[in-house]
Amino acid sequence: MEPPVRLASTGTIIHGVSVGELLGVSTLAEARLLAGESGLGRVVQRLNVMEVPDILAWVKPHELLLTTGYPLRNTPQSLGRLVTDLDDRGLAALAIKLGRYVDELPPEMVEQADRLGFPLIQLPNDVGFDDILNQVLTDILNRQAAVLVRAEEAHRALVQVVLAGGGLDEVTAEVAALLDVSVAAVDGRGRVLASAGQHEAALREILGREGSSGAAGSGSPASGSRVSASVPVIAGGHHHGRIVAYSPTGSMRDSDVGILERAATVAALAVTRQEAVHAVESKYRADFLRDVLTGRAGSIERVAARARAFGWDLERSVTVLVAELDPDGDERTAQDRLVTCWTAAMRRHDPRGAVAGFSHEVVAVVDASVDAARVARDAASAFADSPPVTFSTGTSRPSRGPDTLPEAYSQALKAARVGRQLHGPGAVAHFDQLGVYRLLSLVNDTDELHAFVRETLGPLASDDDAENADLRRTLQVLLETNLNVAETARRLHFHYNTLRYRIGKLERLLGNFTDDPHLRLNLTLALHVLRMRGI
Repeated sequence: MEPPVRLASTGTIIHGVSVGELLGVSTLAEARLLAGESGLGRVVQRLNVMEVPDILAWVKPHELLLTTGYPLRNTPQSLGRLVTDLDDRGLAALAIKLGRYVDELPPEMVEQADRLGFPLIQLPNDVGFDDILNQVLTDILNRQAAVLVRAEEAHRALVQVVLAGGGLDEVTAEVAALLDVSVAAVDGRGRVLASAGQHEAALREILGREGSSGAAGSGSPASGSRVSASVPVIAGGHHHGRIVAYSPTGSMRDSDVGILERAATVAALAVTRQEAVHAVESKYRADFLRDVLTGRAGSIERVAARARAFGWDLERSVTVLVAELDPDGDERTAQDRLVTCWTAAMRRHDPRGAVAGFSHEVVAVVDASVDAARVARDAASAFADSPPVTFSTGTSRPSRGPDTLPEAYSQALKAARVGRQLHGPGAVAHFDQLGVYRLLSLVNDTDELHAFVRETLGPLASDDDAENADLRRTLQVLLETNLNVAETARRLHFHYNTLRYRIGKLERLLGNFTDDPHLRLNLTLALHVLRMRGI
């Protein structure tokens, strides 16, 4: 099996052989492992010969250090410390010829090598260093060449996928064939976008379990119950998901992971391209739906035909829903998310329904027989993982035919905005359930409404003065309780005489409303208009 890839400190050799494999070459057939058996998996990328006592200044990571012990013949006590120093510098192993300058290794050196998992190898006396160097380096370079050829072939195959306009399906299929594993492309929410390979079903099952448990990444290879490798897909600085691979053996070579990383780059290109195409398509859809909802899309026949081209059915009885982002949220990041959530909800409830995102809202046109409130709840549930941003939803009356959609859109928009004013952010309101607010919202001349409020409430129409706002609150509760002074005092936590004083002050400002039912009606309507401020 090909050993792992490791980054070298210098040079271009990045592949090597494990110490265990190295002991199998012919020149080392008679070599004997003295200590550090747990380190046989260490990777050898180069070889070096110890000719000077201060060898530490010349060694590099992943080296096999060969020595006769000559530089240490006069200081055998330094051998114990040598193992620790070589291990600290990342060396793979130390191979020594005994009997010429050093008769045996000190026990503390052997014990330290076992603790550190640092292989100590006794070399046969009849084998020259040049033979070992030639054979091991040739083996390393041959392996490096084979890996590079394989990586180049994979690179050409993946580039061809891009040039041929392939998407995630083609990328996963190509990688599965190259590595003989099962491969899947997964989005940021854990949904499988494409998959391929002999064990595709098993991989999908594993990803399903990981998604439900919130796990990610590769687990213990020996378990065989999780993915063998996982590489993120990043494009434009955004994390779009990951490319995962699964092998029944539970393990993959690092060179295979390198090919998987190249596949992730290609997948990022495919995702970016798809996003660009989707953005153009979404713009066309949104522009067309906006024209329909504003009555500028042309004849009914033209609207119906173009809607069918988008997969929409606007000729049936439909309901218009408007989902408008509530203020104080980060609209730049939330709007795209809002469109995605509503699109997914519409796909589940009405595949022939229309949905498009505008600058601050999402508009959906759904079959009148579909429970609009349920669609809104599903979209809100999916959107809930992006707090603290919320949206309010308004629903229109049923509309029959494209020519009545502008009116339905106006109703839904008013319902969303009035619902937010009455119930706060995240409200879901139907136009027919707005009561008197529905009638007030039908008054198109908002200047006239504001003039009515100023004429009816006088100084109480403004929030400039805190006392006026407080008096307006007292007036509102009085009207809600049908002038029940005791109940109003209880709600406002006022003394009875305090409330009587306030009533007198209100009548001096507004007129004798306690005896004039018409004035009370006007005051109630004016307060309702104030609550609708901002519509």
